[in-house]
Amino acid sequence: QVQLVESGGGLVQAGGSLRLSCAASGRFFSINVMGWYRQAPGKQRELVAGISNGGIANYVDSVTGRFTISRDNAKNTVYLQMNSLKPEDTAVYYCNAGVHRYWNSPATMSWGQGTQVTVSS
Repeated sequence: QVQLVESGGGLVQAGGSLRLSCAASGRFFSINVMGWYRQAPGKQRELVAGISNGGIANYVDSVTGRFTISRDNAKNTVYLQMNSLKPEDTAVYYCNAGVHRYWNSPATMSWGQGTQVTVSS
């Protein structure tokens, strides 16, 4: 069983910064893609940023240039540095990872419990 534990959310004023962390633990062989999603009230969950195990990152247009995703493969941890935050970034942020339980098993998606990010105007 894989567990993803997020931390780093909170309340910040517009223009401020936050750094989210998500650590994977449990028994598994490897992790490929890791990412961050968010869900605002009344809206669908959307992909914010993703990163491959080789470090290739992609972002949704609305955060490009403001957010940076990174990972530490030795620690099975992914980070999201969020700068120049805007009120529209307010949402619950969820960590996501594609996990191989065994060397020859397909990746299954695991989710964290979510962490609230609130940006005040």
